[in-house]
Amino acid sequence: MNTTSKAKKSASATQTHSGRFTELDADKLRGGYYTSSQLAEWLCAWAIRKASDRVLEPSCGNGSFLTAALKQLSAVGADAASIGQQLRGVEIVDDEAAAARKALRGALGSAATEVVATGDFFEWWSKRPPSKFDAVVGNPPFIRYQTFPEPHRSRAMDIMGQLGLSPNRLTNIWVPFVVTAAASLRAGGRLALVLPAELLQVTYAAQLRSFLNDRFARIDIVACNELFFEKAEQEVVLLLADGALAKPSADNICRMALTEKATVAEIIRQPAKQLIAKAEHKTLCHENEKWLKYFLTVAEIEFMRELRASDVVTDLSTHASIDVGVVTGKNEFFVLSGEQVKELGLEKFTIPLVSRSVQLKGARIDRKDWDALSAAGDRVHLLDLKPFNGARLSAALARYIRDGEAKDVHTGYKCSIRTPWYAVPSIWTPDAFTFRQIYDFPRMVLNEAGATSTDTIHRLRSNGPKPERLIANTYTWLTAASAEIEGRSYGGGVLELEPTEAERLMMPAKLNGAMPLAESDRLTRKGRLDDVLEENARVVLQGHMGLSKRDCETLRAIWTKMRDRRMARRKQGKPATASRAT
Repeated sequence: MNTTSKAKKSASATQTHSGRFTELDADKLRGGYYTSSQLAEWLCAWAIRKASDRVLEPSCGNGSFLTAALKQLSAVGADAASIGQQLRGVEIVDDEAAAARKALRGALGSAATEVVATGDFFEWWSKRPPSKFDAVVGNPPFIRYQTFPEPHRSRAMDIMGQLGLSPNRLTNIWVPFVVTAAASLRAGGRLALVLPAELLQVTYAAQLRSFLNDRFARIDIVACNELFFEKAEQEVVLLLADGALAKPSADNICRMALTEKATVAEIIRQPAKQLIAKAEHKTLCHENEKWLKYFLTVAEIEFMRELRASDVVTDLSTHASIDVGVVTGKNEFFVLSGEQVKELGLEKFTIPLVSRSVQLKGARIDRKDWDALSAAGDRVHLLDLKPFNGARLSAALARYIRDGEAKDVHTGYKCSIRTPWYAVPSIWTPDAFTFRQIYDFPRMVLNEAGATSTDTIHRLRSNGPKPERLIANTYTWLTAASAEIEGRSYGGGVLELEPTEAERLMMPAKLNGAMPLAESDRLTRKGRLDDVLEENARVVLQGHMGLSKRDCETLRAIWTKMRDRRMARRKQGKPATASRAT
């Protein structure tokens, strides 16, 4: 069973949301992707239990969820004459709302007109009567904050504020839909939504995770390695939240389970009640921790929590700081090959650079490695013109700058806010590099090449320890396992770590000996990363930290389980863009 994407909207409907929809994919900008009728029915069969249930669909599109809800209400014995009073849907696009009414008209007749309201859900919610619903179902739009138009965005953010949350400009609009949906339930109600997998892992959803934790007795997440919406390139999960509280409380004990299947067909093969009954539920922590860890067993979760709280483990931030790489504003202009540098006569105006993670082959990079990259034609020279701010430029450099201006490089946002526009800021040489996008292992690479990096690779600066010793101690199952929990993964199976997430990676509190970095580098280049990790389990984890052999096996199992889970999704997502660690 494959989900189907929402059809293109009319020009007038498109304009309702953004005048730029004619230039971009309208469905992607609006977040409009329909859920299949089979999946909608599966969710409604779980959410709707009684003939008297009142059901809300906050963003009903063409009515797939409302149609499924009507079917389920009929199945549990609802009176045909009253179903029209029990169902409510809201849709902002006129044509979509009309399609939803048409879908319901065969069963409800003229009552279908009253079921579907055309307009902004957040405005509708603010003005509706105080009565609440027994179930909220649906697939809210996935729209970035900047793309969601006013006044709808301000209404949504105001409701979040009223309910105790603090949204920001990273908040995707599906978040206030979930918040408002949860607040629409009466005590004991159920929430059944199709949501981005970002729910489990992104920082902007941290408050939402706590919000749900405080409001429900039990939360089940059903994940799938198959992308629900191929066109959306978005990994999706199913949220089944049960037992809404009359009064939310930070002392609430909420139980959580994550269930995963290979395909959507496997999910809907059995009723949701049966599927989630087999899951191992864990007690949620009332903190802003990510929910990715709930793919682990109770024992594994407790083990990782105990390790983090122990005196033999610390965060990477104790030993080092992580920052983004250089943001040039236009790599095509500022990042050059050796041949370009020679042709343009810019030898005195560049510094060594690492521009792609594939250029980092082992556990360290030295000048010989960098020279080989340059000789092979890689773009590993960064134009650094800050020293010439206000000074007289050479004729060759002046020509190159004029050529950039002729191509409007200086009008790009990052360049336009700089004076002069060609003076790239924050160019400094790190002690090491940290992968931002990770295929299998969160590799860190000692910088012995005197190079800096673009923002595709993070820069590490030691807080005191010798960089070589620090990097050697990152090649462990401890750091690898914590990376899978702290990072976030998307449809293509790549793990991504932002600087603050990288700084939370677990490390030995004391940096004692580890496999010599030269040997780690040699083995990693030969594809023998596992040999490095095995030796450091013996030397670092057992020898210096005092972990048992069983503890080490647990760390390896956690890392491989989480790594293999996300990497399996490459079959359905885009190919990974990060290089292999081996």
